[in-house]
Amino acid sequence: MAMTDFRWRSRVTAMVAALAASLFSPAAWAWEPTRTVEFIVPAGTGGGADQMARMIQGIVAKHGLMKQTMVVVNKAGGAGGEGFLDIKNAKGNPHKLVITLSNLFTTPLATGIPFSWKDMTPVSMMALDEFVLWVNAETPFKSAQEFVAAVKASPDGKFKLGGTGSKQEDQIITVAMQRAIGKKMTYIPYKGGGEVAVQLVGKHIDATVNNPIEAVAQWRAGALRPLCVFDGKPLPIKDKIAGDMSWADIPTCKSQGLDIEYLMLRGIFMPAGVPKDAVDYYVQLMQKVRATPEWAQLMHDGAFNPTFMAGGEYAKWVENEEKRHRELMKEAGFLAN
Repeated sequence: MAMTDFRWRSRVTAMVAALAASLFSPAAWAWEPTRTVEFIVPAGTGGGADQMARMIQGIVAKHGLMKQTMVVVNKAGGAGGEGFLDIKNAKGNPHKLVITLSNLFTTPLATGIPFSWKDMTPVSMMALDEFVLWVNAETPFKSAQEFVAAVKASPDGKFKLGGTGSKQEDQIITVAMQRAIGKKMTYIPYKGGGEVAVQLVGKHIDATVNNPIEAVAQWRAGALRPLCVFDGKPLPIKDKIAGDMSWADIPTCKSQGLDIEYLMLRGIFMPAGVPKDAVDYYVQLMQKVRATPEWAQLMHDGAFNPTFMAGGEYAKWVENEEKRHRELMKEAGFLAN
């Protein structure tokens, strides 16, 4: 193990131990679950949201953070609309949670389903997720510049870019890339990020913009190659992930001539009309989850931005993101009306 890895893990261990000591102490709750908590994932299995939900479920069970059990349920129908409508129709039920991604905004805007984030109760932001431009490792592309040059030199639609769902985050980035490159690509939607990565490994598509956690296993295995990250600055994690490369070694897409930035929410909501004591309980539960070494490892391995928000600050952030996505969807021509 490299010295930098050892020091990083030592610092994380010390921080986790200190935080856990304060968070895991017994507390008398004004409210706590009295039956199984259903944790809804409005996306397919294997994707970033699904992986994070199941990690939270596992941490809660392993550390005994809740007396009742937590069950993860995938409801991906209608680009996640199935899951969001389930939460909307569960008004006042404090035994339901949903993990959201940016389809919280894109699905209602694209489909016109009668749903808004205001039909739910914000609990907490768990992290912000990055997007990376990935290609199959057997392709000749070693940089985003080389990839862009190949797309420019090809007929419209020849290059196939796979992503999760239609008129959602992956396709928004694809449209932005097309505008920046000046060439059309064929976008192929799949049910989840896990399936997208498998399709790229199998060379059924030419590129993806998967989140780090959705493709890190294939990167480690030498099957995929990251070309750039859609953030304003390189990722901070410097220990090696695949061969001699770390997350920090992936250049920004902007530095490669693709002036595009996009980060995605990983947040927790409850149905509307739930007791404040129940919201407070889940905020504290998620803080306990974040204090575990398993969570620290997930944030590290998945190259997440570990920002945490709750309460009014979180609600204001969500409100601003809805406005931003409306503008992005309008520019892409994805609005339902």
